Amino acid sequence: MAKRSFNKSALPTVLTYLGLAVGLVFAGFPILWMFFTSLKSNTEIFALPPRLLPDQFTSVAYLSIFNDPVKVRFFINSYLVAGVVTLLTLLIAILTAYGFSRYSFRFKNTLNVFIISTQTVPPITLLIPYFGMVVAFGIFDTYFALVLTYMVFTLPYAILLMTGYLNTLPKELDEAVLVDGGSSWTALWRVIVPLSVPGIVATAVYTFLLAWNEFLFALTLTKSMDMRTVPIGIELLMGQHAFEWNEMMAMSVLGSLPLLVLYLIAQRYFLAGMTAGSVKS
Repeated sequence: MAKRSFNKSALPTVLTYLGLAVGLVFAGFPILWMFFTSLKSNTEIFALPPRLLPDQFTSVAYLSIFNDPVKVRFFINSYLVAGVVTLLTLLIAILTAYGFSRYSFRFKNTLNVFIISTQTVPPITLLIPYFGMVVAFGIFDTYFALVLTYMVFTLPYAILLMTGYLNTLPKELDEAVLVDGGSSWTALWRVIVPLSVPGIVATAVYTFLLAWNEFLFALTLTKSMDMRTVPIGIELLMGQHAFEWNEMMAMSVLGSLPLLVLYLIAQRYFLAGMTAGSVKS
């Protein structure tokens, strides 16, 4: 009887897929539990032994959110703040990155080191100073305070990310525009920006994710229910004597959907290569 030969070259592939499968289960199970919990009644959530699937699916948690203007306002605030932060961060990051990528000027390296060093400061250490500044400037409990504060944390990484991407684009592109009588401004918006869509999308997704999920500064710099965001809204569902677990899970599901949709739409842009063959050798 012939012995079956074991293909040792296939072992790394098998182990890779096995590791991916374990990682998928580890990462996906909490999401499934959150989703199915949002479709349970609060009574069934505490049933023993705990079950993943509900005995009876109910949308009472989602209806409670959509029928409550205060909770709907949480989502409006998050969309507004995260959207404005993303747009302003992209605009400033593109302009700054273009300067760092295409020009040599005094203190350029010093500025780069300063931008990188800001990422080493834990945000929580800046909470009290920012709170004092916001109160002193009279912008406490406003959109402006949240947008301005969030941009302090999103801009450094966005600038670094965009600078690294623009450095991959050949300077001959700019020179070709200048030879044809265009300006650096024309080169940036007509040539560089269209070719930088993958980098811009990656930066936008990161920025939106950071602003959408931020909790600490949103809790500290806002007071009224009209200014609260989704993370704060989820926290407010934890009462002193009872937790609205199904509503918490429902709001978490709804809070995760924008990020999931954004990633699904933008994922194809993450694979760059748009500049291949753009410059003749």
